[in-house]
Amino acid sequence: FHICNRNGSVTQAVLFIVSPIPDAPPMDREELFVQKLRQCCVLFDFVTDPLSDLKYKEVKRAGLNEMVEYITHNRDVVTEAIYPEAVIMFSINLFRTLPPSSNPTGAEFDPEEDEPTLEAAWPHLQVFFIIGQLSSLLELFDSEDPRERDFLKTILHRIYGKFLGLRAYVRRQINNIFYRFIYETEHHNGIAELLEILGSIINGFALPLKEEHKMFLIRVLLPLHKVKSLSVYHPQLAYCVVQFLEKDSSLTEPVIMGLLKFWPKTHSPKEVMFLNELEEILDVIEPSEFVKVMEPLFRQLAKCVSSPHFQVAERALYYWNNEYIMSLISDNAAKILPIMFPALYKNSKSHWNKYSHTC
Repeated sequence: FHICNRNGSVTQAVLFIVSPIPDAPPMDREELFVQKLRQCCVLFDFVTDPLSDLKYKEVKRAGLNEMVEYITHNRDVVTEAIYPEAVIMFSINLFRTLPPSSNPTGAEFDPEEDEPTLEAAWPHLQVFFIIGQLSSLLELFDSEDPRERDFLKTILHRIYGKFLGLRAYVRRQINNIFYRFIYETEHHNGIAELLEILGSIINGFALPLKEEHKMFLIRVLLPLHKVKSLSVYHPQLAYCVVQFLEKDSSLTEPVIMGLLKFWPKTHSPKEVMFLNELEEILDVIEPSEFVKVMEPLFRQLAKCVSSPHFQVAERALYYWNNEYIMSLISDNAAKILPIMFPALYKNSKSHWNKYSHTC
């Protein structure tokens, strides 16, 4: 049968069905395991001719699953002789150049409207994600296949939990992905998944927070708000920001000032997202921190209340339904009312949308 090489060439090979490892005598099992690893280095064409070599594709898939089953249910079976063979096999199968984006210049991917681009070789790739090599693993978060990204998310979370010595490295590599996304490409398929992992990581940070963690918030999480595809990952981003503020309330002022700095001027749906996140922040803000930011904060809210876009105006007015926010306003009414009253009065008298009227 024909096999597809990573460099794009096609060669011929023969794949034999090797007997099951548990059926072999104990002294022969290591050699049999190595044989199966070497056979699984064969790559198949899933793209140009998906129906080719179906029998041998199934032989490989069954062999991969058999090895996973064998490792899972038997102790001390991965010997020194098996490790290098396994690394070679993983590298050949798993780490590949991702294809060009299916829609590089069109509208951004809408998970509710668009069909995702699925990886043709997923039946084989899925098995390899049980174990991975870290830096190459992280690069694969840019895959267009959500199933692959979901597996990657699970694996990276487990690696971070089990290997303490790798934690700083994982965070650095994720930082680098974010930096490239913010300042160079503005395109990456796995930002939401990486932020979801970081939400769990931040939740486990010990107190007091290290300086590097605070810098990550200011230099990475806040600038992520300015990217045009914010809607794809905003819920996960907002969760990470709020987690930081629950850990250390002294970060509230730089966070709110950062949000005001990146506040959208001409993108109303994005402005609604900012208002949603800001309310989440105000739900956990300390009164002493609120006093530091209330004037610039309510100047922005006054602009939102006066917005001709009714969804922005309506969302800003919903703040007055929040009991905790109202208690903060009441305690600082002398400062806040002179800022807000002109906007509220104007809204009540002249806003074109009757549902946005305050009175």
